[in-house]
Amino acid sequence: MGRSASIIGSFAVALLLVATTFGSCSDNPNKDVSCIMPANCTLHIGDVVLRRGSGLTSRTVLALDEKGEYSHVGIVVDSAGVKMVVHAVPDEPDYEGDPDRVKMDTPEQFFSSVYAQTGEVCRYKDSLAARKAAAAALDVYHRHTLFDHAYDDNDTTRMYCTELVVHAYHRAGVELVGTERHHVDIPFLKMDCMFPSDVLESEQLESKYKFSL
Repeated sequence: MGRSASIIGSFAVALLLVATTFGSCSDNPNKDVSCIMPANCTLHIGDVVLRRGSGLTSRTVLALDEKGEYSHVGIVVDSAGVKMVVHAVPDEPDYEGDPDRVKMDTPEQFFSSVYAQTGEVCRYKDSLAARKAAAAALDVYHRHTLFDHAYDDNDTTRMYCTELVVHAYHRAGVELVGTERHHVDIPFLKMDCMFPSDVLESEQLESKYKFSL
């Protein structure tokens, strides 16, 4: 392989990682779409929900996150009395031209077999703080926040999935993760960021449900 071909190949890999890291799991187009979350799973406002797909997208995320079980994370909110999931995700447009952004989906959509092969629900012990975090996440959604392709959690004008959950709980006075960040250094891509595993490993969250296809 010549030098120019090698550079092009590295650039293509970098673009793939930028497009998929910590985000969408929409790489498992099942013929029979279902919700992997069991019927007896009761969600509470402020619950942290995580998922992992089965395709290239999730494998790419997990390849970067050595401790990773999941490639995407969101938070359960109260939208006019209905439990929804707010999450920052690329490559899941609701309509043609829909930009990558913070979205609000039903739990059934979030845990659809199109996007998820395994899932988990974690809960913060203080329901009042959890509700405050959920309200903060809902504010982020309502301000039409775009997805942060730079994965810079110092800039809250755009957000990636882990940043959104950590930011929401921070606004509720809860620090789910510390200040340490993972350094990613691959061709054409350098960043310091958080992974879904950082949230999952938080001692302040208790796992309530784990499920899979």
